[in-house]
Amino acid sequence: MPRSKRFDRYNPFFLTLLSFFFLSWCLTSPAYSNELDRFAGKQGNITISGGTAHIPVMTELARKVRDFNPKIYITVHGGGSANGIKQVGQGMADIGNSGRPLNDHERQQYNLREIPFAIDGIAPIVHPSNPVSNISSASIRKIFSGEITNWREIGGEDQPIILYGREAASGTRDIFWKKMLLNGSFSPETRIVDSNNAMKIVVSWEKYAIGYLSIGHIDMDKVKPLITDDIQPNQTNAMLGKYTIVRKLYMNISENPTELTRLFVEYVLGPAGHDAIKASGYIPLH
Repeated sequence: MPRSKRFDRYNPFFLTLLSFFFLSWCLTSPAYSNELDRFAGKQGNITISGGTAHIPVMTELARKVRDFNPKIYITVHGGGSANGIKQVGQGMADIGNSGRPLNDHERQQYNLREIPFAIDGIAPIVHPSNPVSNISSASIRKIFSGEITNWREIGGEDQPIILYGREAASGTRDIFWKKMLLNGSFSPETRIVDSNNAMKIVVSWEKYAIGYLSIGHIDMDKVKPLITDDIQPNQTNAMLGKYTIVRKLYMNISENPTELTRLFVEYVLGPAGHDAIKASGYIPLH
């Protein structure tokens, strides 16, 4: 059955095993009593760009490295998954974060290593005061295609629905389009924002708006995730396979990364990264 296949795919034990094969290249690194000791005596720059879902984790870990060793400067930019992949592929960034796997074109054009490190769900969101709380995935598809245009059609107030979506380069958009909308069309009336944080802000301002957001970015006092097909979209249900609009978060690096890049990737995959991933609302893969 489809549900059981999805469960197996996102079962944490399966994903941990999968991560092992992706990450075997760094398992020969020495053990450190303090995770930050790997950066002692080092200097240089690391540029990180790409998916905005990754920014809280990367920013927090970059800050800790910078505090430990001010001679290491790490910049963290957004820009969307496609841009992050392109920039690392073209040598303009050291780590290109993405909320989706590389597509066939990217695999052929760039010689990159995909390193999955977390699981994240994507939820449809509305303003907290919106009376609509539970919705079917079929209704969500009709809303985002423009077939349903008024909240009263799904039990809400007699007000037009204001649609918000992400830019084409967004990994969040790509997964929402494929898994929630089943590759369906977006309404031309959709207003575009360029990050998870921007999505959260505009929906928190617009009482009759609807958008979609990385679950790790949800603040319940600002936006309300919609219960979908009677399943609450949260990370626990994503981990258990009950909520299936989920994706892995990746770090993409070159086949021959700089020493600092390799050390930072190891740091993300270690205990400090595990804690930062959980604190940011995501599910660690290791």
